[in-house]
Amino acid sequence: MLKFLHVENIAVLKYADIEFRDGFTVLTGETGAGKSVIIDGINMICGGKVSRDVIRAGEQYALSEAVFDGIGDGVAAKLAELGIECDEGEISLSHKLNADGKSVVRINGRAVTKSTLREAARLLISIHGQNDSKVLFDKSAYLDMLDSYGSCESERQKYTEIYRELDSYRKKLRDISTDEEQKARERDMLEYQINDIDSKKLKDGEEEALEAEKKRLGSLEKINKHVNFAYRALAGGEKGASASYLLSRASESLSKISDVIPEATEIAEKLLDMSYEVSDMADRVAAFGDDDGEDIDTRLDKIESRLEAISGLKRRYGRDIKSILEFRDRAVERLDDIVLSDEHAAEYEKRIKELEVEARVAAKALTEKRRAAARGASQRIMETLAYLDMPKVKLEISLSPTDDFTPSGCDRAEFMVATNPGEPMMPMSEIASGGEMARIMLSLKSVLNEKDGVGCAVYDEIDTGISGKTSRKIGIKLHEIAKGCQVICVTHSAQIATLADDHYLISKREVDGRAQTSVRLIEGEERVAEAARILGGINVTEAQRQAARDMIENISE
Repeated sequence: MLKFLHVENIAVLKYADIEFRDGFTVLTGETGAGKSVIIDGINMICGGKVSRDVIRAGEQYALSEAVFDGIGDGVAAKLAELGIECDEGEISLSHKLNADGKSVVRINGRAVTKSTLREAARLLISIHGQNDSKVLFDKSAYLDMLDSYGSCESERQKYTEIYRELDSYRKKLRDISTDEEQKARERDMLEYQINDIDSKKLKDGEEEALEAEKKRLGSLEKINKHVNFAYRALAGGEKGASASYLLSRASESLSKISDVIPEATEIAEKLLDMSYEVSDMADRVAAFGDDDGEDIDTRLDKIESRLEAISGLKRRYGRDIKSILEFRDRAVERLDDIVLSDEHAAEYEKRIKELEVEARVAAKALTEKRRAAARGASQRIMETLAYLDMPKVKLEISLSPTDDFTPSGCDRAEFMVATNPGEPMMPMSEIASGGEMARIMLSLKSVLNEKDGVGCAVYDEIDTGISGKTSRKIGIKLHEIAKGCQVICVTHSAQIATLADDHYLISKREVDGRAQTSVRLIEGEERVAEAARILGGINVTEAQRQAARDMIENISE
């Protein structure tokens, strides 16, 4: 659910902080007070298109930030696929639009692309309005909605696994099904690349070792100077002048008094061990300056030549030796496919036929479950539409077969509607008017989307042009939806507003000579007064106040 929304410098709104709760929330206010600003803010954090015109006059940016919590495991898993982690079921979204038109979008404080923001927001919140066509006209989403309603997850998962393997083998067959002339050219190129890499006899980690040796040889004079000094200090100095000799002499002296001071024996032994260890370290230090008697310039030339050869391969095949060797392995695999293409093609074709049979069986099972779900959903949607005073509307979720296997099965879904008796059924996107669309969309949300996992649904003035009786029914339906999904509604209807669990008032006043919008939660008599204002207009009567009070107290009517 949407837990917190911060909106700043959008239109007439300087800033607003709104803490939303679960259930049904409404936002009301006089015309021009700035209700659309809140929707603009929500649209921003959903990655929607925003013009620089929304930036408050005189300001350098517009900002919208939101925190969502209560995110379930299913949504969290989909967010993880986008590289987004939820912290104890919570996530934050942010969108800042600068005056130069550039946007900065962040998720959990990390900069992301707008497309990632849109994908993440789509899993968290849905926005519906009077003229919103996204839900109704996005045919790619129809099957997802139907599968969610009909609990087709297991059948679809089984089909998807088969389809992915089938698609993989089809791609492999396409890759090797090229003409002979093209095969010959590709074979020559691959053989050249493989031989080019093999001729250098690369070893993983070799480049780093060469660079280290090059650095060592370049500093050999300095190394020898300090190595010689260290060696003399440890073991190679004149008699009595090295650490090893002094430790040995100290051990010998202490041994001579061990009969008088027994504790001296232990110290003498440790000192002797230390003298041996120092001698070993001296030998190791001496090796640091070892040049094996080879000419340094010759060795450096060999290293430079080897590094240049590796650099050439890097320019052609990869950023490092590991990448070059991986390129070589892929080239060998591709060459094998070409050389043995006829044999592989036969294997692939056989496996494709087997998978097509399996996919057809899985798709049929999925289709049968979808048809059952479509019948049940169509009936429930029509019942909901009848309740919303559209009793003559006929709606049918139609399934037709696709020409081939697709990632979502072998079905094509269409919402067919007839809004008046005697009219033919037509695709919904071709006939739905604004008022009809609002109620059809609400019916779809209440039936098909009840399992979609989106924790927050926003409705923007879907009551426009609808009678008070129908508005009340829409409000009751929104209240029902809010039992399983947070609902936020911007409305001009008292019939809807009085059904809400929380009621926010959006008002506009003059501050320092400028119009400024504010948002605050209202309760009790203040809420009654706002509902009465919507009912009564300019002059609110006591009867209208009482009517508003009655509607708040009787939310089921």
